[in-house]
Amino acid sequence: MEIERKFLVKTMPDNLDSYQSKQIAQGYLNYSPVVRIRKSDDEYYMTYKGSGLMAREEYNLPLTQEAFEHMLAKIDGLLIEKTRYLIPLENGLTAELDIFHGTLAPLRMIEVEFQSVEEADSFVAPDWFGDDVTHSGKYHNSYLSANGLSQ
Repeated sequence: MEIERKFLVKTMPDNLDSYQSKQIAQGYLNYSPVVRIRKSDDEYYMTYKGSGLMAREEYNLPLTQEAFEHMLAKIDGLLIEKTRYLIPLENGLTAELDIFHGTLAPLRMIEVEFQSVEEADSFVAPDWFGDDVTHSGKYHNSYLSANGLSQ
């Protein structure tokens, strides 16, 4: 089960280069249900996601680079490319700050994953977080892949 909240960015954190980061490229083979392929640095996998906005089923399967590249030609919509920064928060939580590249620039979004819905509901975002877009489907990566940045 994936339980996460999503936020836009009000102000960028200082010393961004001091945090661990990953280069991510992902595409979608299907939108309902969501089937995604992802390259994260030198790791490759396919993900199935169930329905839902804040909480939904998620399953990851490892892929080889060759399998990823073979499926890459079959994606629908935009290939999403982003840099993800892992920023520690209080209570052992991590803010995953995504800075989108290419067609989706200048979008910047933060995701925080939780162990329970109660923990997610009680989370108080730091001041540098912007609007909570958890319950807006237009900020799901699958929606962005299919539709781009809609106004």
